[in-house]
Amino acid sequence: MSKQRRDQPSWIRFSGIGIEYASAVAVFALLGYWIDGRYGCRPWGLVVGTALGLIGGTYNLVRQSLSAFQPPDRRKRPEDDDE
Repeated sequence: MSKQRRDQPSWIRFSGIGIEYASAVAVFALLGYWIDGRYGCRPWGLVVGTALGLIGGTYNLVRQSLSAFQPPDRRKRPEDDDE
């Protein structure tokens, strides 16, 4: 994590997690809605799209939350990839 991000208050760093969650659900729901209109399979495209958005958003939420609560020395840093 860059020094600039570590210096920010935690509420600013973590406020994006909720926005990412809502975005994932909205994008997949809209994709499912489009599939319903395109292929005439109402309501299954919307149902499957919303379910995929919820699953993907929840996975991302849990992954980011777990990494946020790890001690700083246990977090993976981008410069560690060079080794």
